[in-house]
This record gives sequence, structure tokens and C-alpha cells, in this order.
Amino acid sequence: MRVVAYTDSAGIGGAEVSLQHLVTHVSKDIDMTIVGTCPLVVDTIAQHRPQASRVVLPAKGIHSLTAHLQALHRLNPDVVHINICTPWECATGLFAALTLPNARVVRVDQLPLRTTDAVKLWRTRALSLRVDAHVTVGEVSARRMEDFYALGRGTVISIPNYIPDITEFENNTSSVQNFKPLLTRKTNGQIMIGSVGRLDPMKGHDILLRAIAQLNGVQVVILGEGGHRMALEKLAAELGVSDRLELPGWVDNPRAYLPQFDIFAMPSRSEGFPLAIIEAMLAARPVVATCVGSIPEAVTDGETGLLVNKDDVEGLTTALRRLRDDSALRVRLGQRGQEIARSNFTVEHMVNRYERLWREVVTQSQASRLWVPQPRE
Repeated sequence: MRVVAYTDSAGIGGAEVSLQHLVTHVSKDIDMTIVGTCPLVVDTIAQHRPQASRVVLPAKGIHSLTAHLQALHRLNPDVVHINICTPWECATGLFAALTLPNARVVRVDQLPLRTTDAVKLWRTRALSLRVDAHVTVGEVSARRMEDFYALGRGTVISIPNYIPDITEFENNTSSVQNFKPLLTRKTNGQIMIGSVGRLDPMKGHDILLRAIAQLNGVQVVILGEGGHRMALEKLAAELGVSDRLELPGWVDNPRAYLPQFDIFAMPSRSEGFPLAIIEAMLAARPVVATCVGSIPEAVTDGETGLLVNKDDVEGLTTALRRLRDDSALRVRLGQRGQEIARSNFTVEHMVNRYERLWREVVTQSQASRLWVPQPRE
């Protein structure tokens, strides 16, 4: 089977890491080609599968669509697997893939977002209705995509993002030695609250800082980089918590730092199925997260972590205080989370489901590219 994995992402985030895991672990008898518009992203996704071919295409300009059409028709794959960060992206790649006479197109949406831009909305809907399989990374995300773009109930399926087995995680800790702030803070006897994600308002780090301002004896480390850094630093100064906040920036292997955290926090305003939470669970860290996207499909309140509403400063403060003051609860939630992650959320589950899906769509009749039936309600 010949599979093209496509993304037009310009940077590395959870969506690209998940695609990298998939490309790395699919069966060796599947011929993989990584196609994208950013050399760094293409190389990162393919780096652990040296036999995979790599193709970089122009992202914009008059030649972009022509280059996409020529490349995909030349490759002539059985399946085009399109990994989409936000629903209105990858339009050029999707359109080019849909012109292939024999290939099956699998669309994977990482975030269930809607747009008020009429052109983007109708373009997203038109392309989505014509793929052979539409996937999101959680059941809640699937239902939201169906509703946001009037796709019809039951047209989108869920395959969550999973990560490699815990043994790989435990053996990959060498880079921890380079992260001095975490090591020195731990010697001060403070509870370490960690978070992983780009510095972006959607991640809700401002809510975390406001909660920390109401708690003594805690230190916060946020692993990630982004345009919201200055705003977070300014807010921390206004709240008087600058001395308890560390923003080390992007690190190559955030998983290696998780064992140093006492609590893992994800106060996001929007998510799909975040890999960082599964990584924290595998590291036996208790999780405090918001009830957004498909997070509740991984975190069970009171069993593997604590769930709060988005933008709820008081709720987040209460949850963090509860874990700060109860070390036995931290251990219990962390251990149970690790058990659940090991049994349900490792990469083998994801790979098996995608391989089955690819083989199913190849054996089925190709979906109509011109006329589509009225979606079911």
C-alpha cells in the first residue's frame, strides 16, 4: 500500500508530533511518503522512518496548486492522509488529492474549531463532504465538526492521538540535565506545577497564573514558546508571581521533564485530544485540566485527575490547592492515570486503527467528488 501523509503546517506542535508517531510506527510494508510545505516539518515527521520519501511543495503563490497537483499525480498513492491543524487549512492539498482518480482521501482534524468567515466555512464543508473518511481525535471533537460544518450525524469518526510506550519514555531523560530552573526549584521544597504548550491565549496560561497568585508554596514552569510570552510576563509581574514562574521556552523533549513536576496543569480554552496530557499520565503525574474538547475522554475526574471549567480561576485554584495539600491524592491519581494510559493510549492502538481504516477505504467504492448526498441530521 502506498500512503502519502500530507500537512501544510509551518511549525511543530502536537498535531505534527502525532503524525510523526504514526509515520514512525506503521507497518514496514506500507510505503510512506511525507509531503508538506515546510522542510523542517517534513524532515521532523520523517526522521524516524529513513526509508520514507520526502516532498516539499510551495506553500503559497501561483505555482502552489500546480505543484501540488503534479506531485500527487506523480506519486499516485492508494491513500492520501491529510493532517489538519485547523479545519480551514490544507485546502490546496485536499483539493489536489480529491482530483486523483483512484486514491482514497482521509481527512484528520486535530482541533474542532469553527469560523465566521463565510468563504472558509463553505470551502471547509465542501471539501469535507467529499473525502472518503473524516477523522477527529475524540468523540466530542467528531460531533462538533459535524455540527460546525453541517456534515451530518455519524459522518466523522474518532481516533485519538496516542504516544509511544512508557519504556521509550523512561529511557529518554538525558536532556533533563540541561534544565537548571526545574532542578533548583525542586530543592526549595515548593510544589512544582508544570504545563506544556505554546504560549497562546487558547492555552489559558493566564488563568493558571491568576490561580497561582492565590496559592502559596507552588512554582510554575511552562514548557513552550509563542507570541503570548510578553503578555504572560507582564501579567505575572502585575500579580506578583514573577519569582514563581519559569518560561524556559521550547525544549526538544518535554516528556523528559515531566517526572520533575508534582502536578500537571492544562487550563486550555480549546483542545482536541492533547498528547501532553497522555504523556503526563504515563509519567504518573496527577492532571488538572479543563473540560474542553476530548480531554474528558482521557481524564476521569477524581480517578486520573481533576477537571474544571474553562476560564474558571476559582475552580482551578481549588483543584490545585487540593492537590498541593494532599500528597496521597497526588500519588493515587498519578498511578491510576499511568495504568489507564498504558492500557488504552499507546501508539500501537492508534497505528492499528489507522491501518485498518486505510485498508477499509481502499477496498470500498470511492466517494463521489462532484455530487454528495444530503447529510443525515
